[in-house]
Amino acid sequence: MRSLLCAARAALIALSMIAGVANASVVIGGTRVVFPAQDREVTLRLTNRGDRPALVEAWIDRGNPQSTPDKSDVPFLITPPLFRMEPNRDQSLRIIATQPQLPLDRESLFWLNVLEVPPKPSASETAGKNLLQFAIRSRLKLFYRPAELTGDPLKAAGQLTWKVVPASPGFALEAHNPSPFYITIAALSLDVGGKQYAVDTGMVDPLGTLKLAVKALTQAPASGTPLSYSVINDYGASTTYKGSIAP
Repeated sequence: MRSLLCAARAALIALSMIAGVANASVVIGGTRVVFPAQDREVTLRLTNRGDRPALVEAWIDRGNPQSTPDKSDVPFLITPPLFRMEPNRDQSLRIIATQPQLPLDRESLFWLNVLEVPPKPSASETAGKNLLQFAIRSRLKLFYRPAELTGDPLKAAGQLTWKVVPASPGFALEAHNPSPFYITIAALSLDVGGKQYAVDTGMVDPLGTLKLAVKALTQAPASGTPLSYSVINDYGASTTYKGSIAP
């Protein structure tokens, strides 16, 4: 079992380029995990919707996509970390905090990895065939949220302020996040003279700033220029906000 997983991990870099053509049988019950510091643990449900068993391994990292469970150095435990899922069955993952020494004035970001390895095909299934199997890894953001934080995380995106800054080439929007929460921007557009300009997206750190390139914009827009942006909330849903360029 371990040798199978090691081989699957070794292939992850190559698979990341083509995994979009493969369908995961194991479905994760959420697109992100929020871990309130006052809770000792949180639970995430997995469901195997396929018609065959699957081997699943889970671990947490600090943001390195090349991470493996043996190199994990985070203040969390996952139980069970390795398990077999039968078809049409559920499995709960328990994520347990192990006295993390993390900032108390803002959220901390980690990543949850769920690696699904399909079972080895039988001799009859491979007879006379060239069979290609995929190991599929899903990565979800895990936000550790200190109990001391004030404000409503569902309203934090409305506090973003925006200004135009020079970029190479052209211009960029700089988002400032005065809140202690991470804000994930899924869509962003700028309305200049009735013309919509697409803007890059990304995640703004707590109490931080993020520069987002404005595509095809050759002249700096005036203060008060309207913009529209959508963010992903704690529940994985998208909420749209209106804003404008600050003076």
